[in-house]
Amino acid sequence: MKPKIFFLNLFLILGSVLYAQDRFTVLDEKLEQVAKDYPGINEKIELSMNGVSIQEYLRAIAASNNLNLNVDPTIDIKISNSFSKVTVKEVFLFLCKRYDLDISFVGPIMTFNKFIAPVVEKKPILGKRINVQYDKTADLLSYDLTNDTLGNVAKEITKQSGKNIIFSPDLSNKMISGFMQSASFNGALEKLAFANDMKVSKTPDDFYVFEKRQAAPATPNANNSNNPFGSLNPTPNPNPNDTKTNGIVIKDGFITMDVNNMPIAEIVNTVSKELGRNYFLFSDLKGNTTLKVVDAPYDEFLRLLFNGTELTFKKEGSTYLFGDRNLEGLRQSKLISLKNRTIEKVIDYIPAELKKGVDVKMFKDMNGLIVSGSQPRINELETFLRQIDVVVPMVHIEVIIADVRKSNSLSAGISAGLGTSTGTTGGTLLPDYNLSLNSQSINNLISGINGLGIINLGNVTPNFYVNLKAMESNGILKLRSTPQLATLNGHEAKLSVGQTQYYLEVNNNLVNNVNTQQNILQTQNWKPVNADLSVTIDPQVSGDEQITMTINVKQSSFTERVSNTAPPGTINRDFQSLVRVKNGEMIMLGGLEENQVNNSGSGLPLLSRIPVLRWIFGNRTKAKSQNKLTIFIKPTVIYN
Repeated sequence: MKPKIFFLNLFLILGSVLYAQDRFTVLDEKLEQVAKDYPGINEKIELSMNGVSIQEYLRAIAASNNLNLNVDPTIDIKISNSFSKVTVKEVFLFLCKRYDLDISFVGPIMTFNKFIAPVVEKKPILGKRINVQYDKTADLLSYDLTNDTLGNVAKEITKQSGKNIIFSPDLSNKMISGFMQSASFNGALEKLAFANDMKVSKTPDDFYVFEKRQAAPATPNANNSNNPFGSLNPTPNPNPNDTKTNGIVIKDGFITMDVNNMPIAEIVNTVSKELGRNYFLFSDLKGNTTLKVVDAPYDEFLRLLFNGTELTFKKEGSTYLFGDRNLEGLRQSKLISLKNRTIEKVIDYIPAELKKGVDVKMFKDMNGLIVSGSQPRINELETFLRQIDVVVPMVHIEVIIADVRKSNSLSAGISAGLGTSTGTTGGTLLPDYNLSLNSQSINNLISGINGLGIINLGNVTPNFYVNLKAMESNGILKLRSTPQLATLNGHEAKLSVGQTQYYLEVNNNLVNNVNTQQNILQTQNWKPVNADLSVTIDPQVSGDEQITMTINVKQSSFTERVSNTAPPGTINRDFQSLVRVKNGEMIMLGGLEENQVNNSGSGLPLLSRIPVLRWIFGNRTKAKSQNKLTIFIKPTVIYN
């Protein structure tokens, strides 16, 4: 956007805001002037009403404060509010702002009316860029016009297309507006002229002429209406005469007819002869038709006449060729290229009716389709392809995977017994207490205790041992990954993270040899086992950028092996969700939680169950673990 255009738009916006502020400032000043003679305007009121008309609402305020009020009876507003300790003036200003009202003053009489904004004349913006695009390959014209002059638009279209457009001087500053996306050049000009009360025609030397639309004179067999799309055909016979034949009226090169079950061949011959058109028949024009048109140009008339039949026409120079659609000379071949999406699988989406009579081949090198057939069927197929040739949104998906694992274990106890040989005293004191005492160490300990008072303990046997154990462990593991995915609308995005472990598989095969001896052949294979975290997301974007996502999450993890060569166990957790979120919003899924509690022990019968003694006459193990998986997903729509 150019700087002058930006500041001009900013000025208009600020002007409208300041105008609204000035309007209420003026109302405030006028109410203050009336308050000099009617102080009830500045008196505070207590008012609470529900579902009353604005007429009754204001009438109650006027009666209680001695004011002169008049309310337009056409205002249909129901009031439901409650005010406390506010002035009448503040209530009036609130109603004007809330319901877009205005107050007119005639002396002390105040009249409430609907506010009508002043009409601001739209003027062309100097230096404004004319939004026109032309595709020379497919002869397609696109435009987005708002209050642009015909002169500037015609100049821009001529520069891009190389096709000359002329108009009368009085139309040079005519303001025009319109929007068209990838339409044929002729069709786009026709619709632009129609939308701005003009008509366009094409001269024999390939000039496009814009003219003011004039009302067509009334005819005995036609309504007094104009051709909606003007004319893009060579200028008709320079000296046309008004003619009427068998319900067919031709005036100024335009055709008006109202015929019922009339032979097509007779219609074509009559109209072509009156307009001086040269034509050649590839085959007989069989069949009858019922047709009513008003002020149609020759080409438009032929399209309407042959629509729904097996006949078609083609123009070569100044001669029109008529015949069956599939005949050589009337067939056409064309490359239809797509701009906004890939050509793959597009053929599968084309309705079968549109492919009838048309040979369609995919051409990947040009991202398009090569079509061959009659021109009307090709035009219908091309119109459909242009409708689906739109930008496919891409969805950028941010995934946050949080896996929190907490564990706590406690193991304690005393074990004693007789061994086969004298052991050694040893173990650890810190960070865990795990100590083994042999008989000599125990006897030394007993010797230290003997002699204290009346205590006198004997010695243990040489092979006696004692194991003392007390250990507690805690662990917290937090895993956080932030992968980012991207996929087209309607296509799956997949993420998989995991690990592989192997186990040994042994096969024993019995083999007989020639000596009738049996041998065992053993084979060993290491087989893989996978534990993965996989996320699959299938997004669907709607027109208001709401995103519907099908989400599949699977998580598996390994457990302890039974033996070193045995396969590990696995724990699986998965869920499936169908959610709908706005563009750029984040959702939280998961909360898949796994809790394990283990409380086991061993010891002397009965004594190992007593709360205090069980720690002396037995071994106890307590273990607790908690795993929690949470997934955050944030989709963002991107248009390239």
